[in-house]
Amino acid sequence: MGENVDVRLELIRRIEARRAGIDVFLRRVRPRTARLANISIVSSAIAAVSTAGPAFGGTSFTEAVQRGFSLESSSIVWRILCLVATLVSLVAVISVHLNKSQDVASQLSAAEACNTELEGLQTLLEFAQLPVYDAVELYQKYIAKIPFVEEKSAGS
Repeated sequence: MGENVDVRLELIRRIEARRAGIDVFLRRVRPRTARLANISIVSSAIAAVSTAGPAFGGTSFTEAVQRGFSLESSSIVWRILCLVATLVSLVAVISVHLNKSQDVASQLSAAEACNTELEGLQTLLEFAQLPVYDAVELYQKYIAKIPFVEEKSAGS
């Protein structure tokens, strides 16, 4: 093959650095995505519960809550429940749209797929099963899919 071993090793080092960057990205983004999803689910449930009492119990429910909390009138119960439902619904909507607006799901998918492709490419290079020229082309093709992921330097 007559290829320079140093060039092959440098490409392997770059692949390792890029994969380290992908790992950092995934460790940072996965929990945030899960948190936003959980916030949305819990907020939606609270909104449903805060409207279910009056919906199913009617005035007897609101009067019972009024007596239980020593409130002046049952209209205060309605106002509080409506306010709670509005606020938690707003939280649910915001958390869903934060995930969607940043296109986190597709970024996670692209990063995971690229990490797998780079792992395969690294293996081919380590066992000299692919010419370096071809490997560089594949490397460039793969990392073009994840411009949102930073490469980690060798010391990071």
